[in-house]
Amino acid sequence: MAVLAFPDLPFVEFDMRQVNTRFGNTMLDRATETADFGTPYWRLYSARTGWLTDAQIDEADAFFTQASKGGNVFACHDPFRPRPRAYGSSPLSGTKAGGGAFDGSAELDTVTSSTEIVVSGLPAGFALNRGCLVEVNKSSTVRSLHRVMADATANGSGVVTLTIDFPLDTGVFTAANSTIQFEKPSCLMMVDPGWSVPKAWSARVASFSATEVFF
Repeated sequence: MAVLAFPDLPFVEFDMRQVNTRFGNTMLDRATETADFGTPYWRLYSARTGWLTDAQIDEADAFFTQASKGGNVFACHDPFRPRPRAYGSSPLSGTKAGGGAFDGSAELDTVTSSTEIVVSGLPAGFALNRGCLVEVNKSSTVRSLHRVMADATANGSGVVTLTIDFPLDTGVFTAANSTIQFEKPSCLMMVDPGWSVPKAWSARVASFSATEVFF
């Protein structure tokens, strides 16, 4: 099993969403009963590139050849949400409040609950917007992707409290064993069968879908 890097392709469509596993049943007297079950996960329902150059065709072919082999996965990030909105198209950089270069990596300081974490090791005033993504990373094969549910700003010491969803699996991820990533936060996905990289001059567009996997 290999964890592949995500190819840098010119995506024009990228529908990546959270999937909550839920059962619903309408009862008598207009009552509705629902129950969550299993582990919620991320699904890339559809991804499509724009017109690809020869070099990009080769990159896509090489990626899908590897990714479609049994057991191989890739670190999938949303190219339209690669970092908090305030930082635009440039990779995260700067200086941490406590000193040292900042590249989007930070520390999981405290797990207050499954939906609230405290993050340290940020630049002072680092701004996170409601809806941006954060990765909690235990290892290259054990990571968890979450959406930030409320605007938040790091204090002068580079510490911020975040409300997140999905709930964090606190039995797996702890402050002692995990770190935080805000630059291209990702989860592990497996490519679904049916990917396509046509070569015709009139249709040089790659498309695929993928589903999160856990190890």
